[in-house]
Amino acid sequence: MTVDDSGSTDAQGAGEDPLALRLEQLILGAERRYTPFQAARSAGVTMELATRFWRAMGFADVGQAKALTEADVLALRRLAGLVEAGLLSEAMAVQVARSTGQTTARLAEWQIDSFLEGLTEPPEPGMTRTEVTYPIVELLLPELEEFLVYVWRRQLAASAGRVVQGADDEEMVDRRLAVAFADLVGFTRLTRRMEEEELGELVEAFETTAADLVAARGGRLIKTLGDEVLYAADDAGTAADIAMRLIETMANDETMPELRVGMAFGTVTTRMGDVFGTTVNLASRLTSIAPRDAVLVDSAFAEELIRTGDAPASEAAAAEAVAAAEKEGEEPPSYRFALQPMWQRPVRGLGVVEPWLLTRRNGASVPS
Repeated sequence: MTVDDSGSTDAQGAGEDPLALRLEQLILGAERRYTPFQAARSAGVTMELATRFWRAMGFADVGQAKALTEADVLALRRLAGLVEAGLLSEAMAVQVARSTGQTTARLAEWQIDSFLEGLTEPPEPGMTRTEVTYPIVELLLPELEEFLVYVWRRQLAASAGRVVQGADDEEMVDRRLAVAFADLVGFTRLTRRMEEEELGELVEAFETTAADLVAARGGRLIKTLGDEVLYAADDAGTAADIAMRLIETMANDETMPELRVGMAFGTVTTRMGDVFGTTVNLASRLTSIAPRDAVLVDSAFAEELIRTGDAPASEAAAAEAVAAAEKEGEEPPSYRFALQPMWQRPVRGLGVVEPWLLTRRNGASVPS
């Protein structure tokens, strides 16, 4: 919520930009009418609970400024109503507020910093950005709102579908997933010799490429960290395919640095769209020791690929399987990946691990 930093209770604070106030009213669809205390009372909740919800959503404390609207009251009433009806615990309602606030805050910042800024370049000499911002927002707002709801519903449907396919209730929180980090090699050195704009374009190109590949191959992008992306997949084969495709795509782009990927398979705790646990930590450590343009996996990941028939335990085992299939007149196994055991090594905080180098197997087709 945009408020007057002076703490004035005047809704039209003297220090505020008139256009900013007009934009706020346009976007929120209502005028400022309430102080926080008045909003909490109108919503029928305690000031303590209202403050918890607002802070969880990422809104700054505004003292007793008259900075809130009918929409703020309605949002409080709805969250409190879910708690009163027993549909959500109070702690869960706060989590809903926090996850929604954090996600949409990043989206809003991106739209203002990148998308909207580009659209509001004055179309004619002499016009100021101020003169074109309001009508642009007025035109975009309903379309962007509908699109946001559409994408959210599609993502919610996909996520719900994945959860209900779990073997038991425990998997709704602690699930067995393949987790991977993909990291640009030498990024710190690049920051010292590239212009900021050029560096920003490189990061955006990397994140876009990674996001598109992860989504297209059936994985889920968890988060981007500038020179690194974190993604997950329900099975090791999907995660491995994504990793190899990332390496191959980046290697074919002369403008991009080399890439390294580390992956692990195991129990993962999911919270607010993020993933946590030993499996995630192990994937991160494997990334840090992976060779350039290479993929390292842990032993559990390798075992899972072998179990599902995506990779042989060894080339000798592959030859035996092919010979046995030919003897029986059956179709020989078609392995997509090869695994090469690497030297065991101690990893900080995780003890001794046995990394495996993952490659495409000779003759395996590269998916289009």
